[in-house]
Amino acid sequence: MNTVVTSKEDILKASRELIQQQGWSAINIRSVAAACGVSVGSIYNYFDSKAALACAAVESVWCEIFSFPEDRAVFQDTQSCIVWMYGRMEYGGKQYPGFFTMHSLGFMQEDKSDGKRRMQKAWQHIQDGLCSVLKQDTRIRDDAFSEQFTAEKFADVLFSLMLSALLRHDYNPAAVLEIVRRTLYSREQ
Repeated sequence: MNTVVTSKEDILKASRELIQQQGWSAINIRSVAAACGVSVGSIYNYFDSKAALACAAVESVWCEIFSFPEDRAVFQDTQSCIVWMYGRMEYGGKQYPGFFTMHSLGFMQEDKSDGKRRMQKAWQHIQDGLCSVLKQDTRIRDDAFSEQFTAEKFADVLFSLMLSALLRHDYNPAAVLEIVRRTLYSREQ
């Protein structure tokens, strides 16, 4: 048996490892308890149901995949941010095979509203980050955004393209970078 679990983070770490090794379907109270070397009751001290555990595990995986880099310079311009995001998507696809498609399918079932809320919260955090980068990118033309075409709307477009790329397992940002270049930057860049 492993060392005794002393925190929620230990349980989530074991859950992430199970997802990496066995896939999304490996997450249940018994398998996580076994991986942690504790009783099923110990897991219930932190999570009142399998759904609660699964929701927290999903949020934990998203946070691990998109954890902030030490070099925050990637958030100074839109193109660097997109390259970083696609790199993290590729990392997530390799570390957690099938995660991007399988966990969202799992939330389609009933009793998963908390999971949907957590997933949307993680996604909103990513979109907000994209919008922030767009607003501080000094390379963007002054007239790139308008009342009808805002940074928020373009961040939503970029995020939609990212989700589409996740489902296709396409981690090459070249097409998105070209869209950004043509839409936001002056012709000389």
